[in-house]
Amino acid sequence: MNRDCPEEFLGIANLLADASGAAIRPYFRSGVIIEDKPDESPVTVADKYAEQEIRQRLQKYCPDHGVVGEEFGAQDAGRSHVWVIDPIDGTRSFICGVPTFTTLIALLREGEPILGVIDQPVSGERWLGARGHGTTLNSKRVTTRAAVALDQAAMYTTTPDMYEEIDAPAYNRLRSAVHATRFGLDGYAGGLLASGLIDLHVEGAMQPWDYMALVPVIENAGGIMTDWQGRGLTLDTGRGLTIGASCPELHEAALFVLSC
Repeated sequence: MNRDCPEEFLGIANLLADASGAAIRPYFRSGVIIEDKPDESPVTVADKYAEQEIRQRLQKYCPDHGVVGEEFGAQDAGRSHVWVIDPIDGTRSFICGVPTFTTLIALLREGEPILGVIDQPVSGERWLGARGHGTTLNSKRVTTRAAVALDQAAMYTTTPDMYEEIDAPAYNRLRSAVHATRFGLDGYAGGLLASGLIDLHVEGAMQPWDYMALVPVIENAGGIMTDWQGRGLTLDTGRGLTIGASCPELHEAALFVLSC
């Protein structure tokens, strides 16, 4: 059985990202009204409109596929192929006019992520990673950085406040072990990792739509992404603790620190 991602899905993923970007850009730095969801995270009309645009095209091009989205939930999530969507990952950055939010689009086959898109619709940066096709940034092949020692690694985390009390000590050990830590960026950091600009992307409290697209982008560029126990990420990954690394050796070293 050919485990590669079929070529046709790469074209569809690009169409979805094009549609999402067209929906989002008119609202950027426009003073858009902000709502608070039940979990107190923000949402705007741009989030909802972009996801609706993606879902409409999936209904046209992939009517037999399931969809899981942040804003409108799951539909036929038990099917063999399921798209996982975060129309605006980093809504707080979007609201503040910071162009590091992204649209995240993933395709799962039998639960495994085989394609991922990280799209920044303002700067025009689009990472696309797919099994058997490598990872590209705006159609140009990218790869993760060559292996570095943990004490020379650069790590990004959206915010240290995302960790529950039980997980904070492990994260702080890792933060002390690396060379440099910076904050912010949400899923955009996954693109920087795939492009060889940073070495680790470590997060907590993540939902499937936050991490599924990052897995193919990072892994098809030569990196690895798992939970904090080194297990593959699924729709049911508990507690949303994720780690992306530029190479297996660095990943192993970081996991060791997290487990101490």
